[in-house]
Amino acid sequence: MRMTLLGAPGAGKGTQASFITQTFGIPQISTGEMLRAAVKAGTPLGLKAKAIMDAGQLVSDDLMIELVAKRIAEPDCAKGFLLDGFPRTEVQAQALITHGIQLDCVIEINVPDDDIVERMSGRLWHPSSGRVYHRTFNPPKQAGLDDITGEPLVQRADDNEVTVRERLKVYHQQTKPLAAFYQAMAEQPGHPIAFYTIDGTADIDHIRQQILALLQKEA
Repeated sequence: MRMTLLGAPGAGKGTQASFITQTFGIPQISTGEMLRAAVKAGTPLGLKAKAIMDAGQLVSDDLMIELVAKRIAEPDCAKGFLLDGFPRTEVQAQALITHGIQLDCVIEINVPDDDIVERMSGRLWHPSSGRVYHRTFNPPKQAGLDDITGEPLVQRADDNEVTVRERLKVYHQQTKPLAAFYQAMAEQPGHPIAFYTIDGTADIDHIRQQILALLQKEA
């Protein structure tokens, strides 16, 4: 199962991604984490990316695709993978195809903007793992502490309405069009990709069961 989740920041992709990777035994591939790891390790790709970032420029799509291609060639991706934070634009989605990286399934978690703002104001993070909680919708077992490590959770400084609405504006301009892109691909006769949109305002467990049913159908 080679897939990605679409949805606005705060739509619940992180929560559902953890469930998917654990259930299907596939790795979650975060391009941001890979980039930071490559830079820290001083790999050829990492050095190239560091030089670009040090110059105040954005890492090119080609470099990111090369990073993804190297990662999914590793043994733990044999049964599939879940891309996290990539692709973000139609150009990146097309670049994946050009490089022979074919996705089997794309699921969009759709949540209205006002609900996103409400959600993100209560969001909590575990800094070292990236696990995401919410005071109301997905609270930790013990208030303020990570379920696995027991370490303190934090709230990001940019989880405020002004910043969130600006991020949503960028999402609608750059990433939201990916839904139409993948839906059009899925509607092509004989094309192997499947595209689904689900209501992200439902209960977390209900969303989980919806995703499970869809992926079991595709597996």
